[in-house]
Amino acid sequence: MTKIEHHTNPAADYAPERAPRLPIAQLAPEVYKAMYKLEVASRQGIDPVLLELVKIRASQINHCAFCLDMHTKDALAAGESVERIIQLSAWEESQHFYTPKEIAAIELTEAVTVLTDGFVPDEVYDRVAKHFDETELAQLISAITVINAWNRLGVSARTAPGHYTPGQFKH
Repeated sequence: MTKIEHHTNPAADYAPERAPRLPIAQLAPEVYKAMYKLEVASRQGIDPVLLELVKIRASQINHCAFCLDMHTKDALAAGESVERIIQLSAWEESQHFYTPKEIAAIELTEAVTVLTDGFVPDEVYDRVAKHFDETELAQLISAITVINAWNRLGVSARTAPGHYTPGQFKH
């Protein structure tokens, strides 16, 4: 096993894997194809490491185990540190691990992901706008929106984590 596979102890007696509810990609192939095209379009011009941090943070908030598995593995494969990934769920208390630009993107991710907390506050938008030009900001908001859609598909269909190989769905 490599360091990024899902089991850390192959001899351990883990709980049984929950069965997926339904294979959305097979049952709604046109939706899946459209989502994939949207995914490819949304990542244009965004730093790949920043993009993975955003996807991991949204997936943490949405409790999407499949997307956490995927984007954590992709981040590690792209050279991201284990320490920064671990600290991401507590980024407000460990801001010294991230650049001001990353903090702004993570904060925006939370605001867009949890719209019930009062929409995207002007203060959050203004902070992120200091680090991204309008095109980059449009792409970032698009990427956050897309990962939230993927999370909702994954959680609803109960897509099983632990089987993703880094780069498996790369274009």
